[in-house]
Amino acid sequence: MSQTAAPAGVRLGIVRGISYGMFGAPDSFVPEMRKLGGTLVRVYVYWGQVEPEPGRHDWTVVDAILDQLDPADEVWVTVCSSSPWATRHRTGFLPSSPAHDLRRYERFVGDLVTRCRGRVHYWQCNNEPSNTGLLWAGTAPDYVEQLTALHGCVRGADPEAKVVLGGCGYDVLSSPADSPARQFFDHVVDHGREAFDLFSVHLYGDPHDIPEQVESVRGMMRRHGYERPVVAGEYNGPTLFEFPEAQAVFQQTMMAAFAGTDPAAPEPRPSDETSDGTVDAPPEAAVDAPLDEAPHEPPDRRTMRLLYARMPQLPPQLQMFMEGCPPGLAAKRDRINCRQIVTRNVLALAAGVPRTACWNLAPEIPGYRDRLNMMGFLFGKLALMDYDGTGLTRRHPSADTFALLTAFLDGTTHVRRLDAEGRPELYAFEVSREGRGPLHVLWAAGDVFTGEDEPGTPVDWPWPHATVHALDAFGTPVPVESDGTRVHLHASVTPLFLSTGPEASARH
Repeated sequence: MSQTAAPAGVRLGIVRGISYGMFGAPDSFVPEMRKLGGTLVRVYVYWGQVEPEPGRHDWTVVDAILDQLDPADEVWVTVCSSSPWATRHRTGFLPSSPAHDLRRYERFVGDLVTRCRGRVHYWQCNNEPSNTGLLWAGTAPDYVEQLTALHGCVRGADPEAKVVLGGCGYDVLSSPADSPARQFFDHVVDHGREAFDLFSVHLYGDPHDIPEQVESVRGMMRRHGYERPVVAGEYNGPTLFEFPEAQAVFQQTMMAAFAGTDPAAPEPRPSDETSDGTVDAPPEAAVDAPLDEAPHEPPDRRTMRLLYARMPQLPPQLQMFMEGCPPGLAAKRDRINCRQIVTRNVLALAAGVPRTACWNLAPEIPGYRDRLNMMGFLFGKLALMDYDGTGLTRRHPSADTFALLTAFLDGTTHVRRLDAEGRPELYAFEVSREGRGPLHVLWAAGDVFTGEDEPGTPVDWPWPHATVHALDAFGTPVPVESDGTRVHLHASVTPLFLSTGPEASARH
């Protein structure tokens, strides 16, 4: 297989979520992404959605996606082999699973790609397959076999489309070389080398680790004698992985939940209505039962119950991920989120990653709240938007920052880190944009939680332009002094955009 060229230019995209059209009618989402400046759409499609019974196709979800697209959109479909009848692990949702009959899987993928010919640019075989038991109910050889089958179907039905390797996630990037997750991906990278065009990495954890994470996945391929372009199928933050003290408390609580230990603190009895007016709708009826009345509750939900029972005593870095946390902590989390929308993208682009997809656009369905859902606790607040009634119209602060960033980066062809003249704590980047003026992005390293409370550090920065405008990641103008050759400013953990004019206000 010849070396695959990286996709041209730079595109910032958004993931719709993990279950589009799975738990409700497929609704409008591509126009909402487009309003934020997203030019890459990533969405999941499940085998059971398309072929609910052998030989009977239902194109409702697929056609709902296609009907929202225009020629400017670049589309990435993650194909999940989840089926109540066609796979070894029978399910309508997750984990995905190897097919009972690979020929049936090939027919399904061939029909799907043919339906979308010329409209979908990237086809991905499942997601984070090394996350076995949760996202993939098979082995690494099983995954390679299925990846190879999907690759053959894409080549046969739409040769211009590219195949994306299932996302390499935090389970791989945060673990040692001999871990099961690393060994899984090593097998896939070795034996599946002929069956993919792009390597997808998921960029969570400390944003400043992104260059190392990207280099790590390139190293996986180089160890086997080849290299493919790297794209980022997911990123966002903050996540619990970034706060060791909070993560330690969470892990201790989880261990207590698995051991069935009763907490000393009494269980609070939440009201039926949350602070934002939505009604809690947990899957289990026992959600508001005291601990000793829910003995058969799954350990993950029991973990969350224990956390909420002692919420006021938890570290603030942990509380900010929880529903109903103090408003000051909620606002701090939002500000961290906005900062990281910028820093993660800029660091990834400077590492040569031409496509990024933000996790994620919005909740899966309107009005659903379940504070005992662990995945919601870990990742729910990363959504850029929310429903207002049944309309996907409510923007979180991170959505405004995403729109600001896409406006600044429109037309970007290259991003490179600049020498900060012996100041390793200063991150400075030059953005090259087709047909547009100069743009630099600057910030200073600092504690992710408390860094914004520290005074900015003086920076004297080269800027040989007659005018300068500075805007921070929240869209706030920042005062700078200029003498026509250099600018004088204060850098902090909050990224600044330096340009020659107020050019990014249209979408914000």
